[in-house]
Amino acid sequence: MSNPAFLFDHIHIISQEPKVAAQWYEDILGAIVESEYDVRDAPSINVQLGGMTIIIRGKRPGEKPNSTSPIQHYKQYSSHNEWGTDHFGFTYDGDLKAFCEEIRAKGAIFAVEPWEFLPGRLICYVSAPDGVSIELTQAKSESGYA
Repeated sequence: MSNPAFLFDHIHIISQEPKVAAQWYEDILGAIVESEYDVRDAPSINVQLGGMTIIIRGKRPGEKPNSTSPIQHYKQYSSHNEWGTDHFGFTYDGDLKAFCEEIRAKGAIFAVEPWEFLPGRLICYVSAPDGVSIELTQAKSESGYA
């Protein structure tokens, strides 16, 4: 059982171009830009998507962030092959294949193309700005998998 004292709050991304990144989340995934502000001499943008807050902030004075390496493909899986967060994910409640084609037409790039992860259940990884990977999985249907 999880600790009831904890509630999920946000994902925090350091971005080379916060406004461009926030616009990508808005245009490609339908996120809503909730607020823009400065914290510790860096622009920050709060984006709402799927009931979660994604904070996208720029470089702070003195920081020298390293870029994340792209997803690498192995025999039975894909990974950024780095310590720390590999990706974050959303369950898509609808036709994931059709949604992927819709966002591909908007310019989305897939690090991992949609494929059948479990019988009747698709999964894919979308390449977001700043080396971020977003997993999209098909929601379960009433009878099991969509």
